[in-house]
Amino acid sequence: MKKKVTMQDIADKLNISKNSVSQALTGKSGVSDHTRKLVQQVADELGYKYQKSRKPQVVNKTGNIGLIASDFTFSQKSFFGEIYLSVEKETSSRRMNLLIQSISSHAKENLILPPFIENNMIDGIVILSHISTEYINAVIATGIPTVLIDHHHPLIQADAVLTNNRLGAYTAVEHLIKLGHKEIGFIGNIHFSPSYEERLEGYMLALREYGIKPSEDFMITDIVEKEEEIATCLSKIEKLPTAWFCANDGLGFFVNSCMQYLGKKVPEEVSICSFDNGQLSKIAKPKITTMDIDLHYYGKKAVEQLFRRIENRNEPLVEILLPTKLIKRESTAPCIY
Repeated sequence: MKKKVTMQDIADKLNISKNSVSQALTGKSGVSDHTRKLVQQVADELGYKYQKSRKPQVVNKTGNIGLIASDFTFSQKSFFGEIYLSVEKETSSRRMNLLIQSISSHAKENLILPPFIENNMIDGIVILSHISTEYINAVIATGIPTVLIDHHHPLIQADAVLTNNRLGAYTAVEHLIKLGHKEIGFIGNIHFSPSYEERLEGYMLALREYGIKPSEDFMITDIVEKEEEIATCLSKIEKLPTAWFCANDGLGFFVNSCMQYLGKKVPEEVSICSFDNGQLSKIAKPKITTMDIDLHYYGKKAVEQLFRRIENRNEPLVEILLPTKLIKRESTAPCIY
């Protein structure tokens, strides 16, 4: 099978940074015209697929805004569904139409852009969560103003609206520490999302600030979000922690069930705190303490930034961090050990 050409291959051939390749192919400033032409020439020679830069669009030329996300992201209705509705409401309030496209795995792998992008039918685009770095850069290369929601990456040059994951996780773990817990576990797949890795960093920061040494036995950082997988993993821990910080509500729900299956009373013997304040944290028994994210505000800020970008294309790129709020419920209690 023929190896897929990447930006790194182009960078290695020209002995320049991958970031310079990205800037050249996406039409961003930071590289000379000579370098830009060399990068485009090598990209064509190697067969690298990228969207040719287009002429700048006229602001509000079409009256349409685009929204794209992966099939998986659109399936997460309780979280991203609310953000999507907020984007739609905010777009409508500005008398603009919202065009939506789900990006399949085939489209992602082959860098097939939606027709409304290919045909210049939109004035700006919102990308929900992660698709792939190359795909997102292909969208940005069209020259259409773009704002990311709940995703960022060093090689993606675009505005982003994000949750303040580190501070939120710090607050959650601090809550457990103030309840007297010193043995606090972390569970979440940090390879799945930058958000989860940032939440791990917040967890570590809180432990360090309070002089608690983290235990590797309690840190599960690569787990499939399925009840049977989590149950198997937790059952192998010889001495369980007195509290768990879970990277999202789905994990919190499963950990809650597994703890009770293993004979642990929640919260009398083990406390559980999760993140997102989704439906699962509310229907769990007991209801789970969690970090709330204002999803409607997420969409509102994304559209605000998109229109600001449409009108001011040369301003520096920004990352907007939105705050979280601790929602105390029945799953956390003072440590009895």
